[in-house]
Amino acid sequence: MQVAENTPNYVSFEDIATLAAGDMRAVDDLIVRSLESDVALVSQVSEYIVMSGGKRLRPLIVLLAARALGYKGDQHVRAATIIEFIHTATLLHDDVVDSSSRRRGQDSANTVFGNQASVLVGDFLYSRAFQMMVDVGEMRIMRILADATNTIAAGEVMQLMNVHDPDTTEDDYLQVIYRKTARLFEAGALIAAVLSGKGGQIESSMVRYGRHLGTAFQLVDDALDYGASADELGKNIGDDLAEGKATLPLIYALQNASDEDSKIIRAAILEGGLDQLDHITRIIESTGALQYTADKAQEAADKAIASLTGIPDSDFKQALINIAEFSVQRRS
Repeated sequence: MQVAENTPNYVSFEDIATLAAGDMRAVDDLIVRSLESDVALVSQVSEYIVMSGGKRLRPLIVLLAARALGYKGDQHVRAATIIEFIHTATLLHDDVVDSSSRRRGQDSANTVFGNQASVLVGDFLYSRAFQMMVDVGEMRIMRILADATNTIAAGEVMQLMNVHDPDTTEDDYLQVIYRKTARLFEAGALIAAVLSGKGGQIESSMVRYGRHLGTAFQLVDDALDYGASADELGKNIGDDLAEGKATLPLIYALQNASDEDSKIIRAAILEGGLDQLDHITRIIESTGALQYTADKAQEAADKAIASLTGIPDSDFKQALINIAEFSVQRRS
């Protein structure tokens, strides 16, 4: 994927995560304890996907934001774990709905264990997350997470409605990615502010940070589906096209391609499949759709960074800035 010109060299994700290493170890320990079940298959499937090498980006945002806002307790560890469980549950369900065979560079859980086990273990993770919300003992946080979970589910349905629809607009697409992806980023950042006892303007700032960061992250994710290798991406290239999903690169290319090329894209969205993947990838590149998507992602990342203006300077705040920068530079 192309990126904006004159882009500075950013620190790696590993460098960013190092600042929260102690808190992240506590999250990992809590994840392991919380996955324990007397039903063996539940533990097997949960551990397979939760321990499959993901970046833990969403919980990391909770941890860093809480520390950036001066939080001194330990409930941010529980909140971060809840966010990770909700995210993991959505992955399990998504892979079944999308018939995905790869996730994070390995066979998806539904490929290994079957669709039924994946759906049911996803339900287990959702219910475990809600059990842990009660343990936090903060009604406001329960409401934030309950609302976010409901919004995510609605986003999944919206995306399903848009599948095989070549008339999906950019606004339709942005609504879906807000609900499906950005909403959980937003919830994590807001929870950090609530735990820290910061009200009003700080909460609003963290909501904007999470929303714009999640938007940037998903825009890049959708561009990488046409601009990265399978090894880099950790899943099959062209998955969105195979499922008939009109993501922003396709939407923009469809609007700016020749009549002949537009017909090819429309047919691919309507029918799904990868028969025309190479040709459509060339159309996407020739219309500047990847650069357009990259520019939109950069715009969202810049807004996320600007949202932190009122947060006191610290290494933790800088890490949040670096995450926004990383989100538009990554290759996986």
